[in-house]
Amino acid sequence: MTENPSNPTSRRQFLSNTTRITGASALAGVALPPVHAAQTNTIDVVLIGAGGRGTGAAINALSVENGPTRLTAMADVVPAKLNSSYDKLKSQFGDKVDVPQERRFLGFDAYKHAMDSLKPGSVVILGTPPAFRWVHFKYAIDKRLHTFMEKPVTVDGPTTRRMFELADLASSKNLKCAVGLMVRHCRARQELLNRIRDGQIGEIVAMRGYRMGQGGGTAPPKPADMPEVMYQLSKFHAFLWASGGVFSDYYIHQIDECSWMKGAWPVEAHGLGGRHYRGDSMDQNFDTYSVQFVYPDGTRLYFDGRNMAGARDEFASYAHGSKGSAVISTLSHTPGITRIYKGQNIPRVNNRKELPLPADPNLVWAFPQPEKSPYQWEWDDLMDAIRNDKPYNEVRRGAEASLVTSMGRMAAHTGRIVTYEQILNSTHEFAPDVDKLTPDGPAPLQLAANGKYPMPEPGVKIDREY
Repeated sequence: MTENPSNPTSRRQFLSNTTRITGASALAGVALPPVHAAQTNTIDVVLIGAGGRGTGAAINALSVENGPTRLTAMADVVPAKLNSSYDKLKSQFGDKVDVPQERRFLGFDAYKHAMDSLKPGSVVILGTPPAFRWVHFKYAIDKRLHTFMEKPVTVDGPTTRRMFELADLASSKNLKCAVGLMVRHCRARQELLNRIRDGQIGEIVAMRGYRMGQGGGTAPPKPADMPEVMYQLSKFHAFLWASGGVFSDYYIHQIDECSWMKGAWPVEAHGLGGRHYRGDSMDQNFDTYSVQFVYPDGTRLYFDGRNMAGARDEFASYAHGSKGSAVISTLSHTPGITRIYKGQNIPRVNNRKELPLPADPNLVWAFPQPEKSPYQWEWDDLMDAIRNDKPYNEVRRGAEASLVTSMGRMAAHTGRIVTYEQILNSTHEFAPDVDKLTPDGPAPLQLAANGKYPMPEPGVKIDREY
């Protein structure tokens, strides 16, 4: 990956206020215990955020084969979600799940209790909505814990700047930090990257990405007996403060994997989108998005997203070069089924029933099937780094991926061209007091006088998304 297009010096000017993040100077000159594990030692893991993706990450953590792991604590704000996750993990892993009732923590401060139960050098999984990422990551650093955090890691400029600083602080303490952009760990995509770098498709001249599905990110009206904060968190994909919406949470993967293949981050975005069929949904998302990302050399990534039942699905990304073309993702994150073709005619794969692909005279290379899941590879790589004390910190890269995704989202939501520097230096923090949030509120997003939540209005609201 090439250097970030932003000016490192100007970025640091925005990070000069270090009052939010303390601890590094207080530890100067103090001898600290090692935070890596010997090969034969069991690594304890705690899960913060026991939803589907957090539970999936715990499954991968307990499935690594390069040394023993054990889940010892869990935390969430919803009892039913925590209990369901525990039951699933316990039934699958038995004694590797050692989480008695007293180490199943509930509430907005539950993350502290779960992390407090660990010794330095253990691992914490951060699987909550991304609005809480910097809060929980800061506490993990304070406790000297290695971290796996789900993507996206930020949803706006101010929290991205904060995560950059936290990433550097974690590195200064030799902590290993992984971000759930698992495609980067896929051996098929890694082989494709090497072939692209070797010039097998020539210079990349354009890329395409698609994430079109049957819906997502909707929120029916709030039940009368449900607190506002808990309602918004229960539908976090619907609200930009909590997740960055479907754009950030769903689309970041295609934007990241294409930028990885390109070897650069985009420097500006120009996009459009609109709401069409969302009915009485209270969410802030659009049904359709189309964003053109521009890289430093002028190459474009054309990204299309759609959330409409009954419309055609596509979940894929492609690179077009001066000598050929490549498939980065075929139908989903896994398997990638990565391929290289002569020319620009890439066969369209509509569903898994069309696999395996028929012979094609233009096919130059295809990664052998079957593939190991990148969700497992990313955990194998993290645990290897911990056990063998290898440098390992993906947070800055994850924050950059989150930022350029937010850049595309803001371009579509405002109807303006948005540059990397503009989104990085923006002042609109979606949830500035998220570290003080309680179940009873107030919520970061409030209903307007018309009984709706503020929504993006391209061309009307041009300096902020809502």
